Amino acid sequence: MRAYRQRMSLSPDLASHPWFFSGIGGSGMLPLALILKGAGAAIAGSDRSRDQGRTPDKFAWLEAQGFTLFPQDGSGIASADQVLVASAAIEDTVPEVVRARELGCLRMSRAELLAALFNAAPSGIAIGGTSGKSTVTGMTGWIMTRAGRDPTIMNGAVMKNFVSPDVPFASARVGAGGVFVSEVDESDGSIALYRPHVAVLNNVSLDHKSLEELRALFGDFLAAAPVAAINLDDPESAALAHRAREVVGFGLAAAEARISVSEWSDGPAGLIATVVDRLDGSAHALALAMPGRHNLANALAAIAGAAAAGVTVSDAVEALASFAGLARRFDVIGTTPSGITVIDDFGHNPEKCRATLRTLKAHPGRVIAFFQPHGYGPLRQMGHELAETFAEELGPDDMTLLCDPVYFGGTVDRSEGSERIVRLIEESGGRAEYVPSRETCGDRIVELARPGDRIAIMGARDDTLTVFAKDLFGRLA
Repeated sequence: MRAYRQRMSLSPDLASHPWFFSGIGGSGMLPLALILKGAGAAIAGSDRSRDQGRTPDKFAWLEAQGFTLFPQDGSGIASADQVLVASAAIEDTVPEVVRARELGCLRMSRAELLAALFNAAPSGIAIGGTSGKSTVTGMTGWIMTRAGRDPTIMNGAVMKNFVSPDVPFASARVGAGGVFVSEVDESDGSIALYRPHVAVLNNVSLDHKSLEELRALFGDFLAAAPVAAINLDDPESAALAHRAREVVGFGLAAAEARISVSEWSDGPAGLIATVVDRLDGSAHALALAMPGRHNLANALAAIAGAAAAGVTVSDAVEALASFAGLARRFDVIGTTPSGITVIDDFGHNPEKCRATLRTLKAHPGRVIAFFQPHGYGPLRQMGHELAETFAEELGPDDMTLLCDPVYFGGTVDRSEGSERIVRLIEESGGRAEYVPSRETCGDRIVELARPGDRIAIMGARDDTLTVFAKDLFGRLA
């Protein structure tokens, strides 16, 4: 067991190791598999979702790219030379994990592998924070691409700028330059493994850990980098600035922020702003095809992170004008002839949900917010804050609908679920309904919808939410 659990140091020749990814279709695993495959490694894998018939297009595409896929029954582990990559969500009782232990295969977590790849790069830009990591990573990666740095990018979401008919699931980009741009995760503590050249801290708020734990993790993250880009508008992030060796501050309101704005205006589909670099007093016109104050803050984070890596503010702002956004980040599926708009969104913690709801409520029209919690554990951790978010941000004409949390199997305690959140929303003065089945929630949304409504499909850890959103739009159209 000790040899099985040991942390592995990556050989410079990654192709010398055959790799097996347990849960290869996951948002954190798929881009890693793509990056290793791009380095010439032989990759095999399995996924519970594939066995359950979920998102078959994704797994068919993986097989077409040369990945060998197996049922999650242990049959894919055939040699002690294989390195097993398994996320924290994979239980030790999963057959292939059992088989790997029997054979003495080395095992790495998703975070350990990503950190090893990231730390081996000549120049790493790590994007941290409770919310906005994927968007800032996509923006920063696009800026570095347009700046000619040819970066490798690891993201937890599909980056639309890199999508093509041959690459429909572009959550990673394999580049030949020395820059590695990646989001880094604090939820499992793995942020401590990274040694970035540039650390970007977008915000600090309650999610999977207590604020005390988050302050320690993010403070150490900033201290590990020669230079840090920090959101000085966010009190928790600003309070950690003293841990950084050199700071490039950003913010919409903070007087001490180097990267800021002098004016900005928001529309339903995008925003415009004048970005100011207080280092030299220059002003730059930004046009962003994404709405919301939080996305302007995300853009400033990417500009500051790129500036810390040596890209001019002018070039960074210009690159963002062609940034196409990310799948499932305020992703407009479409608007019906009667004016009903369906939006697919990754919002799953209080901060992300609040940002999405505020963006919706900044413009006229009723909001129907459908929320599928991303697990029973997170619901217990932040259920009260989630309920307050929906109650406070939505008005008396709006409606929140919750189905049961996503569940793919395992031993998690399922004794308390979405019905508690609905009760808390109602106790806080909001309108909400609990409908256990997602399919029945869809029926209820069709029944409730009227011209001019915005329908937000929110949740994480479940790629079929996009299918649900598209099917719902089809029914409404």
